Amino acid sequence: MNKPLILVVEDDPPVRNLITTTLKTNDYRYLSAGSGEAAIMEASSHNPDIVLLDLGLPDMDGVQVIEKIRSWSNLPIIVISARSEDTDKIEALDAGADDYLTKPFSVEELLARLRVTQRRLAFMTDQVAASGSVFVNGKLRVDYAGGCAFLDGQELHLTPIEFKLLCLLSKNAGKVLTHTFITQNIWGRSWENDVASLRVFMATLRKKLEADPDAPQYIQTHIGVGYRMMKVE
Repeated sequence: MNKPLILVVEDDPPVRNLITTTLKTNDYRYLSAGSGEAAIMEASSHNPDIVLLDLGLPDMDGVQVIEKIRSWSNLPIIVISARSEDTDKIEALDAGADDYLTKPFSVEELLARLRVTQRRLAFMTDQVAASGSVFVNGKLRVDYAGGCAFLDGQELHLTPIEFKLLCLLSKNAGKVLTHTFITQNIWGRSWENDVASLRVFMATLRKKLEADPDAPQYIQTHIGVGYRMMKVE
């Protein structure tokens, strides 16, 4: 099976060379772009499988590139940026990025993020092929059409909000969802009180879903940012 085609969007030549050399050494196919406009053109022309995107581009902010690509494609976008504040991460994730890697980064971490993204691509492809109305992840089974969920064959007794949360997370498995994205999808708005309520509902959902809520298997917390449904082997 061919490794995915990766578009590297980075205007700093040493960093771009580090990334592309890493990809080449690990047998990845890649394209590169040094500006936002070039990135958009490459993405639309070659339909890459994954985009590695720097935010500090010479002609436009990387968030604008995310928004442009999201207007026609759901391809995974991993941000690689020196911006390390939670607000920067949240802005990029809310715009549609799938993951966020902060500079400086190790080659091993970059490759690990790519492997996670590849697993997510394969997992979501399998889910679509298997069924459009049922989600299966380890011992968890979510029946969207039936409005119910099962863990190890036993039905989970979920409140309507808990079930909506589980559906939202499972339909975006492998992707970090920000507090704003979740609250807007659950309550149709994003107020400070909604984020507090979200933490309460997430805690009760975890108690029903996780064997050990302090060491969760299914739902990963990204402190200050949001939550991610993990793929369980």
